[in-house]
Amino acid sequence: MSIVVTGATGHLGRLVVEGLLDAGVPAGRIAAVVRNEQKAADLAARGVELRIADYSAPETLAGAFAAGDKVLLVSGSEIGRRVPQHRAVIDAAKAAGVAHLVYTGVLGGPDADFDLAAEHKETERMVRDSGLPYTFLRNGWYHENYTEHLAPVLEHGAVVGSAGPAGRVASAARTDYAAAAVAVLTGEGHEGRAYELSGDVAWSFPEYAAEVAKASGKDVAYAEVSPAEHQGVLVGAGLPEPVAAVLVDVDAAIRRGRLAGTSGELARLIGRPTTPLASAVAAALA
Repeated sequence: MSIVVTGATGHLGRLVVEGLLDAGVPAGRIAAVVRNEQKAADLAARGVELRIADYSAPETLAGAFAAGDKVLLVSGSEIGRRVPQHRAVIDAAKAAGVAHLVYTGVLGGPDADFDLAAEHKETERMVRDSGLPYTFLRNGWYHENYTEHLAPVLEHGAVVGSAGPAGRVASAARTDYAAAAVAVLTGEGHEGRAYELSGDVAWSFPEYAAEVAKASGKDVAYAEVSPAEHQGVLVGAGLPEPVAAVLVDVDAAIRRGRLAGTSGELARLIGRPTTPLASAVAAALA
C-alpha cells in the first residue's frame, strides 16, 4: 500500500509529498503522480516512486493507483475542465480498489454559491457515487492567492478589488492546507468526513492593504471598484475573460461572507495555529 499524491509537482501537491517525508513516512511508501518526470526528478532522487499520468488522458491513469492505496486527489487547475479530469481519476481509483480517496475541494462544499465552487461540488458528488471511502478537505482561500501578486500592488500603491471594504477572507498558508492533507493521509478515522478548512483569523482588504504598507514601508491602500471595473483591471493585467469573471465572482462571494468562516478545523487538524497573514506578506516581500 502506498500514499499516492496526484498533481505532485504543483504547489500544493509538492508540499504534501515533502510533508509526508518530514512526517517520517518512508519514501518507498509514497507515490507521486506527475505529468512531467523531469519536474519530479528531485522527488525520485529522495526515493519517492513516480507514476506518470495526466488527468486529461484517462488511459494513462490505469497504472497510477493500486489496491489498498490512500490517494490524495489534488483538484486540477484548469477551470472548466476539472469535472472530466476528476472523473477520470475517480474512475481509475475505483477500478484499482484504493482504500481511501481524499479530495481537495472548496470551503462550503455543497453550500458554496459562487461559480468557482461548481466543479468542486460536482466532484464531491462523483466521489460519493463511486462508493469509495472518502474525505473532503474543503480548502478556503490561500494567503498566496494575494501575496504572490504583490508586484503590481506595490507598483500602483493599491490593492484593487470589488469585495467591499467589509468583505472578509479567512485565508491560510498553502503549507497549512498541505499539513492538513498529511494529517488525514497518515491518520485514522477520517473516512466519511468533510472538513471546512480556513484560517484562524478573517481579514478585510483595507486591513490587508495596511499590512502590505506596514511590511513594505510603502503607501498602499485598498481601492474599491465596481465588478465591471474589476473585470477590466484583471483582463488588462493579462487574464483571460472567463478567468477574470470567475475572480470577480469570488469577490462578490467574499462580499456576501462566503469565505470568512473560521471553524477552527484547520488548526485542529494540524495541531497548531494557522499561519498569520502578516507572516505570508513578509515572506512574499522577502
